[in-house]
Amino acid sequence: KEPDFYTFKVVNIRGKLVSLEKYRGSVSLVVNVASECGYTDSHYKALQQLQRDLGPYHFNVLAFPCNQFGQQEPDTNKEIESFARKTYGASFPMFSKIAVSGAGAIPAFKYLIDSTGEEPTWNFWKYLVDPNGKVVKAWDSTVSVEEIRPYVTELVRKIILKKKDEL
Repeated sequence: KEPDFYTFKVVNIRGKLVSLEKYRGSVSLVVNVASECGYTDSHYKALQQLQRDLGPYHFNVLAFPCNQFGQQEPDTNKEIESFARKTYGASFPMFSKIAVSGAGAIPAFKYLIDSTGEEPTWNFWKYLVDPNGKVVKAWDSTVSVEEIRPYVTELVRKIILKKKDEL
């Protein structure tokens, strides 16, 4: 069986190895986040709003902290999680701080990059993954969450309609 995004294992923000398999069947927006970036405030607010509006049954933001760009995620996993939850009420799944580009990139991100030909060059790159683990599209930091909302909503709508047909 060919690998897809959900076949990978990653470490969650509490340090536990978890399988992305539990997100299969739902839409995922995979984002490399940072706490001290110019894009932090607008992105965290909009990502949490999207999570609130569409999640968690059919959709999840999957946040991967990364310190590769401008050293804008210098804190520990514990501090990052506390910041996101306290400041933005972030309710979406968060993962351990990782490298998302270059030789040190984790396999899940290598898959995203290989699938799209788009490698993160800054914080808050966004990859849209369909319910089967295939990467639909990628956007860089300059594209707002509001601009990509229609793509996410459309995929979520398809799941809901499909489920209705199966009833």
